[in-house]
Amino acid sequence: MGSAIFWDLCPDKSISGFDPRNVITIMSTPLAGTLSPGSSRCEVQGIGPQGYPIEWFTWSNFGGRFAAQLKYAGWDGIVIEGRSDTPVWVNIVNDQVTLENAHDLWGRDTRETQQEIWRRVSGHNSEDLTQADGTSQRPAVLCIGQAGEKLSRIAALIHDGGNAAGQGGFGGVFGAKNLKAISVLGTGGFRIADPRALMESWLWYRANFVYNVDAPILKSPKPNSPGFFSVNNSPGGAMVMKAVEPSRPHACHACPLACHRRTASGIGDESFCMPTMWPLHFMFSTSDSEEPASGASEADVKAFSALKLARARYRIAELIQRYGINCFELWVADIYLQGLFKLGILGEDKPIRCDLPFDKWDSDSFKEGLIRMIAERQGIGDDMAEGMTRAAVKWGRYEKDSEDGILLTPYWGYFEHYEPRVEVEWSYGSILSARDTNDHGLNYPLYTIPRVCQEAKIEPILSAEETVEIISRKVPPFNGDPFMFDYGEGPTGIYSQNKAKSTAWGRRYGLFWKNSVGYCDFLWPSFININAPGKLGATPEGEPKFLNAVTGQGISFLEGMEIGRRIWNLDRSILVLQGRRRDMEVFTGYVFGNPISWPHILPIYENGQWHFSDNLGRTLDKDRFEEWKTLFFELEGWDKSSGWPTRGTLEQLGLAKVADELQNQGKLGVR
Repeated sequence: MGSAIFWDLCPDKSISGFDPRNVITIMSTPLAGTLSPGSSRCEVQGIGPQGYPIEWFTWSNFGGRFAAQLKYAGWDGIVIEGRSDTPVWVNIVNDQVTLENAHDLWGRDTRETQQEIWRRVSGHNSEDLTQADGTSQRPAVLCIGQAGEKLSRIAALIHDGGNAAGQGGFGGVFGAKNLKAISVLGTGGFRIADPRALMESWLWYRANFVYNVDAPILKSPKPNSPGFFSVNNSPGGAMVMKAVEPSRPHACHACPLACHRRTASGIGDESFCMPTMWPLHFMFSTSDSEEPASGASEADVKAFSALKLARARYRIAELIQRYGINCFELWVADIYLQGLFKLGILGEDKPIRCDLPFDKWDSDSFKEGLIRMIAERQGIGDDMAEGMTRAAVKWGRYEKDSEDGILLTPYWGYFEHYEPRVEVEWSYGSILSARDTNDHGLNYPLYTIPRVCQEAKIEPILSAEETVEIISRKVPPFNGDPFMFDYGEGPTGIYSQNKAKSTAWGRRYGLFWKNSVGYCDFLWPSFININAPGKLGATPEGEPKFLNAVTGQGISFLEGMEIGRRIWNLDRSILVLQGRRRDMEVFTGYVFGNPISWPHILPIYENGQWHFSDNLGRTLDKDRFEEWKTLFFELEGWDKSSGWPTRGTLEQLGLAKVADELQNQGKLGVR
């Protein structure tokens, strides 16, 4: 719906993300607010200013309770057009929608903003719970911090503590529209097509796929150990945030994974995953603040040091959330600035002036200083707020540094996330769309589990052959091809038709079952579940089971994949109208020239056998990648020379009016 609304309401798709004509959609999902596990996401779409060299039409999403509150208020989504002359926030209470003055909210961070809006809307949730709209709930608020107000291209949208729509720069788009926040409070409900089927589906899922504390298959799961994977489908935040102080899990609405964490100290804003991983740069260093009591025992000193380090990491994660910054860009900035400093190019009295104390690079004070410089656009932070790719262009460093690999932005100015030279569904999908795809579905069973087993120095929980055989039975419409998951360089590997199929599968699944139906990337698809009988996950049975119980539509998994293909072609057509061509879809130089120097465990097929390989020394071959693109375009029914969708493909998918517009613009593919 978001893609279709954008197509209709934004006639000129070549505008900047900061242009008032940019249309932003914030869509809930059919399953939001129900018992469906891991389905409480909101999808944000529009032209994102983070993309480089073109501000592509893109997406971002966030979890929490916003989508559920939106549904309880009676709405499926929000569309934002134009620009306010003065700062405002949107106040939604059931069917009442008002624009409120946000002058006194402007300049506040995301926590302060939400707390103030909670206070103002409290009359609906505390005075009289016997009223028709009485509720003890606080409104769900989506807002920007100072980074968004200053039109940073790397500003995020923040909801509650640790839920962020980070990629794309939509925080800056809110700032450009003078929109500080959207608050929603719902006291109603909505009809479930088959409540009994929904409850039975949940009980089925709970019995077969959720960690059973009374009878676990693997005892005492611990972070960074194979036993941890008995908890749920995906590692989530618990693997990242080591609990060195009392804490309790916290989940998005109706999710059994509960990857957020609330600490006893209250530090961290429930952050998980990337905001807490970025400070790993000083994982074994010490914080600038606090010291153990004099005369403390050796054990007490160690415990204090661990607690101090964790709290330093939590404080930094909290600062990222409060300013509203895309934490992924901080990874790029940290690595890139350190590389330039070592080359003698950046620092005090250097060609690129930077006053950060690089002698304290592994300290929390350095990280905090970097965050504040970017959020407030102070000094060199003004350049970095444009994103590190654009900063490198301004400094005259982009071509060389992306070639040498000290600037790790292989596609459209986004951080590489996972290894682009070998885990190619991720990198191929990203270069063919608009941003880092962030699809963990294949990453979890094919990379994460084997890697953790290797780090624990134990045999893999499943062999490479068992892994690919299981997954190959769960990927309609391409069932039965284990070579879809061969990451070698042989005839069935990453340059083959097999990899075209796995990449297409990932995009179709991601665009429908995840970005539209709203299943969480950390929980779905569920190919392998260590807690389940036979280690089999809930995909592809689970996804339609919950959707159909809620909607009554009777959509099969395969039909959902075809809807995903339709969305993929609509989104591709928007990119084409923005200027996308095949010859633009090439990774930056280091992907082709710099060998992998860090182990990246994935299955490969060679000499007639499957095995897990560390893939050290690999690069991507530029010519073979171009040959692969031709295979992919043939599979998708696109023009092989331009990469543009053809009329036949679009009409087959019910997108004739899209084909007409492409033809009018002279950008319709020919097959």
